[in-house]
Amino acid sequence: MWEKNSQPLYVNKNRWMSELQQVANYKQLPKGANEATKNINRGIAKFIVMAADTEPLEILLHLPLLAEDKNVPYVFVLSKQALGRACGVSGLVIACSIMADEGSQLKSQITQLKDAIERLLI
Repeated sequence: MWEKNSQPLYVNKNRWMSELQQVANYKQLPKGANEATKNINRGIAKFIVMAADTEPLEILLHLPLLAEDKNVPYVFVLSKQALGRACGVSGLVIACSIMADEGSQLKSQITQLKDAIERLLI
């Protein structure tokens, strides 16, 4: 699928997936490429998580470009099935956007995840 030297940025699955599950429980995790696109355009997405095994990959190719234009960090995970489980659904999820409301109890955790993604991108 990916050549060894051209892999997208992956994250440590265990830590990120548990954090995504917490965010999903607080209903701050819209799922799907269309929802991610809307949230980036509206300026409410803190960061974007995408599945690298999406077929066809062209479904997601606009998201990194849009995220870079709007200064929204993004990251890839290996499996759309694992991303779906982390989002709290039984199906597959190819992308999700993480939002943080002002009064959210998870705002500090979301900020820490966003900072970790930004450090990975440097």
